[in-house]
Amino acid sequence: MVGISDAFLYGIVDLGYVDKSQAVGMARSLLDGGVGVLQLRAKAHQPDALLPLAILLREACDEFSIPFVVNDHVNLARDCRAHGLHLGQDDGNLLAAREILEDGVIIGRSTHSVEQARSALEEGADYIGFGPLFPTPTKEGRPAIGLSNISEVQSTVGSKIPVFCIGGIKPVNLDEVIAAGARRCVVVSHLLQADSPKEEASLILSTLINQSH
Repeated sequence: MVGISDAFLYGIVDLGYVDKSQAVGMARSLLDGGVGVLQLRAKAHQPDALLPLAILLREACDEFSIPFVVNDHVNLARDCRAHGLHLGQDDGNLLAAREILEDGVIIGRSTHSVEQARSALEEGADYIGFGPLFPTPTKEGRPAIGLSNISEVQSTVGSKIPVFCIGGIKPVNLDEVIAAGARRCVVVSHLLQADSPKEEASLILSTLINQSH
């Protein structure tokens, strides 16, 4: 299994964009394109109804030796034997989640400020999402935080755990995000709405890897 620290591009199968029946195919396209971690996000669905799909996605990630992460739902993450769980700021504390999950399951935390990023590190998060950098329909009502704090978060928190910048990132602004200090990114709507998610993921991954050398 490739670790979270080896990932540059974080993919999300968001059922707000992708029909449940198309989710496995989308996941395989993203995995073929080189995402280093894959998350299932399903805000409007009951977690119990997601278990069969979550198992299929975890099995696909197993084939690629890539971590599969469940958003929000700790019991679903446990039941499908996900490799990771991702929690928002208001989704409970990490220690409580770790008591439910098997040893070795990674836990990520969404953060929206330098202070939250540092708190997540202190709390024991294995990685963080940092954003939203730009306005994005996946986070309606949450103001964009801009690019000014990326460098500080990367040099402090990012020296210890992976920091994935998120929120409205796409090829037209990726160079700007990288120039601000980002090393890893989450790309959601651009990939899920692309004609070829595989090709788009591959292009973004190449850009991220090239800037790291």
